[in-house]
Amino acid sequence: MHTGTTLTQFIIEEQRHIAGATGEFTALLNDVVTAIKTISNAVNKGALIGVMGALETENVQGETQKKLDVITNEMMIRNNEWAGHLAGMASEEMDEVYPIPAQYPLGKYLMVFDPLDGSSNVDINISVGTIFSILRAPVPNRAATAADFLQPGVKQVCAGYALYGSSTMLVLTTGHGVNGFTLDRDIGEFILTHPGMKIPADTKEFAINASNQRFWEAPVQRYVAECLEGSTGPRGRDFNMRWVASMVAEVHRILTRGGIFMYPRDTKDPGKAGKLRLLYEANPMSFIVEQAGGVSSTGYERILDMTPENLHQRVPVILGSKNEVEVVLGYHKQA
Repeated sequence: MHTGTTLTQFIIEEQRHIAGATGEFTALLNDVVTAIKTISNAVNKGALIGVMGALETENVQGETQKKLDVITNEMMIRNNEWAGHLAGMASEEMDEVYPIPAQYPLGKYLMVFDPLDGSSNVDINISVGTIFSILRAPVPNRAATAADFLQPGVKQVCAGYALYGSSTMLVLTTGHGVNGFTLDRDIGEFILTHPGMKIPADTKEFAINASNQRFWEAPVQRYVAECLEGSTGPRGRDFNMRWVASMVAEVHRILTRGGIFMYPRDTKDPGKAGKLRLLYEANPMSFIVEQAGGVSSTGYERILDMTPENLHQRVPVILGSKNEVEVVLGYHKQA
């Protein structure tokens, strides 16, 4: 029998400290949690229920979709469209805003999500995850337009991610720190296991896709080269390099033991300012990282201050341990 705080208890206790709280946000989070439990079950069973492999379709990003990309996107929609808390949803897997069906009431929140981050790893049983962000609808109880979602990250009400790894975890912030919950499958509840998560200010780990090295800008070239020189170079200490190709897994490692994650601007595709999506990946993860004491930037500006230009805008991302990110940002300023 568990003795810890459940996620439901935690959310309700937090709600009690907010004057005028109606419980609508709490109910919305409960729907998100239900979707995450459903996705966790599908990911966990994998080949046993025939959901592995790729489809012959591409998403709006031009990326080949995995079967689970489509399945998990549908799970997020079906679990969150009906309760009357949302005015609309937007997903990395959909070209346009998803309108709430006419038979359901409209609410005062918007939700954006990446239903299965790192899905290229799913067939080889490496950790994947779900990322989500909740915003206030500019006009409550009215069908949302694409323009309604184009809010800077500082306006997020909540951001979180689920990690489907050796255990299923949910990491969440509502602007008052970061807390981690682990799914106890015996009782079907998320239990608070990582209260007050903080990112160490210093680190000896960096994560970057080294295959793109020839396309990086000079400040990133300099930073990585100095890390690789180790104790014999100007940094005077040895570093370790990591790369999982799942942003959820990378950020979770940073939250638990520190590190720096970089998907910087490069010249590989001059038509794209960056690789990661501002609404579905960069904003929610930046909110979490900053709430845990870290820093998140494009290299040139704070990500959370950026006003999105469209639903699928891409941006460079450099985030993680405060002191190490600031070294990279210093190199950008010098350049």
